[in-house]
Amino acid sequence: MPFSRYMEMCLYDAEFGYYSRSMEQFGKAGDFYTSSDVHAVFGRLLARQFEEMWRALGSPDRLRLLELGPGRGLFTKDVLDWSEKKWPEFFRAITYTLIEKSTSLRARLQSTLDRHVRAGKVEVAPEMRKGLLDEPTIIFGNEFFDAFPVEVVSAAGMLHLEANENRLQETFLPVPAKVDEHLDRYSVRPEGNERLEAGLAAYEAMRELAKLTERGFVIFIDYGYTREEQLAGRHRGTVMAYRGHSTSANPYEAPGEQDITAHVNFSALAAAAQLERMQVEKLLTQSQFLMGIGEVNQFADAFEECRLPQEQAKVALQLKHLVTPIGMGETFHVLVASKGVPVEAREKLSGLKFGFSQIAH
Repeated sequence: MPFSRYMEMCLYDAEFGYYSRSMEQFGKAGDFYTSSDVHAVFGRLLARQFEEMWRALGSPDRLRLLELGPGRGLFTKDVLDWSEKKWPEFFRAITYTLIEKSTSLRARLQSTLDRHVRAGKVEVAPEMRKGLLDEPTIIFGNEFFDAFPVEVVSAAGMLHLEANENRLQETFLPVPAKVDEHLDRYSVRPEGNERLEAGLAAYEAMRELAKLTERGFVIFIDYGYTREEQLAGRHRGTVMAYRGHSTSANPYEAPGEQDITAHVNFSALAAAAQLERMQVEKLLTQSQFLMGIGEVNQFADAFEECRLPQEQAKVALQLKHLVTPIGMGETFHVLVASKGVPVEAREKLSGLKFGFSQIAH
């Protein structure tokens, strides 16, 4: 079987997959952190950006907020609680839909967001349904595409796995034409003994989302690269495993018990969106994006509830982790695209103030 199938089974098998386990995957007790684990300000800043996008769409009476791969729901709770407090008109317009494959995570989402679920503000679903994106929509994903299965290619061919005496053994077979074409258009060719990823599944998912979106925005935050960075010799061979806050380059070590990821090809995602008539903005770092939003009110969203100097100091350190190069600020990038939104409305979005032009790819 191709490596992509192995990765898919390890992560999403209904019984043994990593994201199907009832054990903790996120935060201090789990295997990795996301930005929502650092401080509620991440969700609060995005809530502010979502509200601006709602106004850019003409402040419609109904707005679909669609979050993909929401994990424990901490981000969702922060967005809804802050929106309810700060922008009641925006909050009334929201219907928040969460798409989560994992049965155990869906149960946790129902619990975490119980108040909003009972109020009819939140719905949790295992997959997209027809007509979901017919109304004005904002689609959001934080560390969503990095967990999509990838093909792995070397100069010897495309990586496959076979069983040999109850052990997995790597073998390389000819590269299919569609994988070959994907590398030519959006990536580079492997050199020497190196291995590269072809994220066809992420590309197709992005294209389908863009196609289904009638009018609205997509925002994806993840660690990744552009084709230009690969041509410069960076981000070549990025499959990694995470377990207990430790990283490993061995995806075979503990199948179903460790997270397996690969860096996101933003050039491919941008091209997929553009093919379905979306306007793609300049790729930003998480630092640029959050700094743009936070400068509107000097990051009052972070410090509003601090009463003591030591509380302010602690929050300042957490905020620093989100926006500085030594934290998550330069590691993560933000892809924003839209459909049916006038250019003058997009230019007013605070998160895009550090760049407003087409992404290069």
